[in-house]
Amino acid sequence: MLEKFLLGTYTRKESQGIYEGTLDVENKTLLPVQLVQKEKNPTYLTTDGEILYTVGTNDDGGGLMSYEKTSAGDYQLINAVTKPGNSPCYVAVDQKRQLVYSANYHLGDLRSYKILKNGGLELADEVLHEGSGPHANQEKPHVHYTDLAPDNRLIACDLGTDGVYTYDVAEDGKLTEVAVFNELPGTGPRHLVFHPKQSVAYLVGELAGTVTVLQYFSDGHFESLQTISTLPADFTGENSGGAIRISQDGRFLYASNRGHNSIAIFAINENGTMLALVAITDSHGDFPRDFNFSKNDQFLICAHQKSDHLSLFEKNSDGTLTFLENSCYAPEAVCVHFPA
Repeated sequence: MLEKFLLGTYTRKESQGIYEGTLDVENKTLLPVQLVQKEKNPTYLTTDGEILYTVGTNDDGGGLMSYEKTSAGDYQLINAVTKPGNSPCYVAVDQKRQLVYSANYHLGDLRSYKILKNGGLELADEVLHEGSGPHANQEKPHVHYTDLAPDNRLIACDLGTDGVYTYDVAEDGKLTEVAVFNELPGTGPRHLVFHPKQSVAYLVGELAGTVTVLQYFSDGHFESLQTISTLPADFTGENSGGAIRISQDGRFLYASNRGHNSIAIFAINENGTMLALVAITDSHGDFPRDFNFSKNDQFLICAHQKSDHLSLFEKNSDGTLTFLENSCYAPEAVCVHFPA
């Protein structure tokens, strides 16, 4: 059985855009990646059926591009919605309301877009955050993530303001702020994931190297339950938190360390409110910016931005990871996406 996945990349060195990878499930190996779409710095992407939404840059600036997959397996541009300045760093699809959302680290904003009948995009709303934090990387807002909560509100993580924002979303894409959770100063909220069964989320702090367990309430606000380090107690080098993922059964949580070059593994208690460190596993590469699980939750693929390759692991019943290989070349890969 062959399972396809997409890679978002930077194109500062050898990468030319978006690549497709193949996981050979039976033989537990990765096949060579193939370029499927040339694009400038498509660092984050997602799909909705045969439509691909990616961040990118053109002559008009940064924004989102929508592509349709062709019968040949490559992609044809539908449209691009851009404006002067840097491109976003995150993109998510809202199938129910037929909207797409983006987060822009450099500009400190989040945007919503209407999905047109042909799969293209049209800007619906834009929210600019305000504030800063004590860390040198927190001189202004840096929105790093925006995606849906289980109740279909929109959540945004702002590394620059140490805030996690909750928005109501109207059918036309208009955004209304309803709550803000203020994380400990200098944490740098990057990404979060929700528990599949409980009203609990897990927030990775890029600057602090931590995961915070957050109770989510029906009015949209969060409350902190626990904060735990993703690093060994004796580690003193430079590090930044990266990706965060949860197993499909909600039993284990994973977070990557860029610098320590590892993946921290946590066991989650039955109601989702407490983490316990299981292991901190070598990622077998430099700067593990993103990783993701295969569709059956059996394999983990980790993308290393600086060493230009993928590491493949098998997930064990106790949540630990068994390293399989890291020979698959993937230039400047920073996003791993398995289409539904």
